[in-house]
Amino acid sequence: MSERLTDDNEHLTDNDERPNETGKTSTETGETLTLLPVATPARTRAAVAELVRPQRRLALGALTVMVASTAVGLLVQPLLGRIVDLAADRGSAAADAITTTALLLVAVAVAQGVSTGFGLSLISRLGETTLARLRERFVERALGLPLERVEKAGAGDLTARVTADVSLIADAVRSALPEFARSLLTIVLTFGALAVLDWRFLLAALVAVPVQAVTARWYVARAVPLYARQRVAGSAQQQQLLDTVGGGSTVRSFRLEREHTERVTERSGSLVALMMQGVRLVLGFYSRLHVAEYLGLAAVLATGCWMVDAGLASIGTATAAALYFHSLFAPVNAALVLLDDAQSATAGLARLVGVTDLPPAQAPSRPAATGEVDISVRGVGHSYRPGHPVLSGVDLTVRAGERVALVGASGAGKTTLARLVAGIQQPAEGTVLVGGVPPAELGAAGAGRTIALLTQETHVFAGPLADDLRLARADATDDELRSALQQVDALDWAEALPEGLRTVVGDGGHRLDGAQTQALALARLVLADPPLVILDEATAEAGSAGARALEKAVARAVDGRTALIVAHRLSQAATADRIVVMDAGRIVETGTHDELRAARGPYAALWDAWSDTRSPGAS
Repeated sequence: MSERLTDDNEHLTDNDERPNETGKTSTETGETLTLLPVATPARTRAAVAELVRPQRRLALGALTVMVASTAVGLLVQPLLGRIVDLAADRGSAAADAITTTALLLVAVAVAQGVSTGFGLSLISRLGETTLARLRERFVERALGLPLERVEKAGAGDLTARVTADVSLIADAVRSALPEFARSLLTIVLTFGALAVLDWRFLLAALVAVPVQAVTARWYVARAVPLYARQRVAGSAQQQQLLDTVGGGSTVRSFRLEREHTERVTERSGSLVALMMQGVRLVLGFYSRLHVAEYLGLAAVLATGCWMVDAGLASIGTATAAALYFHSLFAPVNAALVLLDDAQSATAGLARLVGVTDLPPAQAPSRPAATGEVDISVRGVGHSYRPGHPVLSGVDLTVRAGERVALVGASGAGKTTLARLVAGIQQPAEGTVLVGGVPPAELGAAGAGRTIALLTQETHVFAGPLADDLRLARADATDDELRSALQQVDALDWAEALPEGLRTVVGDGGHRLDGAQTQALALARLVLADPPLVILDEATAEAGSAGARALEKAVARAVDGRTALIVAHRLSQAATADRIVVMDAGRIVETGTHDELRAARGPYAALWDAWSDTRSPGAS
């Protein structure tokens, strides 16, 4: 199976070889993106149940503690009602009873506080554990997605899911979930307590329920699709920002500032419009809830007055009933307010589950090749969009141990051919074989890999330099790390770092320049020791000053291996065993540097044009 020694090689260098995602977005703006899937509500609920199932005992314990805590808290209203009845008696015995009742209220408050804290901690633990398992599943599946699928969706879609959606769900789990659970329990048990006082109080309180139920249904029916559209619009906005900011130099060079500003403004405007729809929806939601509260309280008070006048209940009992209903204001409002957060979190959760439900990558059916391998490309054609072929009728054979350079203008098809050989994509037509086997079917053999792909987009992971190198081979010793660095002429600067191989690099650590970063990728390559290496303009980021040294390092790193090199500099192609010239998705010329220059064909024209731009002594 092909192994990426850099994690960002989905960014192509031949920008004309695949559809540009710039300008694509959701249907909110009338355009389209092939977004990653979103799970249905039923599937989202089922996925949550699957995640919670292994923690049934914890969930049951949390529910039991919260029920007990809420039940204890419901003793407050009857005790207050008893105080009202005792105060009406105005006797000395009543004063003593009031003191005793007040002490009971204190005991209830303490017991409820302790049990509520314990129950909320159990719910939080349940939520955090479930969230961690969901996050692990998402990362595992996201890392296994075919790069072609990620590219078609756009970086913004996956980025929004792994950042904004995960953060939204995490906030809901840490704050909304415990409060929502406590509010629902309070509502249910309070209605039960009203029934215990007198069934007529319960009937009076239920006057508010139809209004609340209709309001909740009205809100949910509008909120779920609205929040889903907001998440999609947010992804589109983030994608446009990534394209505009990430490609800032290109935007400026082609004077596209106005067009990109208009695109950002359009997508931001779409998102703002959706957010304002949400604000109006919430305002309408709360206005209906207030109507329900006043209707219910008026019904309970009227019922209490009638029952006291009729001698069916004491003033204290009627007071307790009114206090019970009034105490419902906070949990009902909290539950319905949190319903707003729940809808947003559910929309984000559906987007995560949509990714976790994608079928896992098929396990390679064959072990990695451990010896030399050859490459056979026969009749290969490929396109990213129907009717726009990128490769047409490509035939190429690379012998075991041979170093072949691919050259040609931007958009000639070099990167696409390299990706097909690496197994990142499957050819639309024809066959690609590595050692007689389709590259996607080649798996690992111990720590070995058949194919290593290096691009100009090398990522430096945060942490000690030694750990970064061991990504290629976890069991490598310090001596082996130094040997790999020495082979690519990187040992001197690596040991000159403040703490040598223990120096923290990457985000928050020591910053490596372009040449050092590429040397790090080459050292990983040496440690991985694959028989086939594909270099996709891997020295492009080094700059002219370090290019010659880095090209020598590349030559040493690929020595003895089969190598397919997408050459950024023709000086690198000139040292290859063979050069393959591509144009418009076809191979138009092949041979050694001297042969092709003598032929005075396309390569000679490229070489002459490139040489004319080199100043004396430049690489």
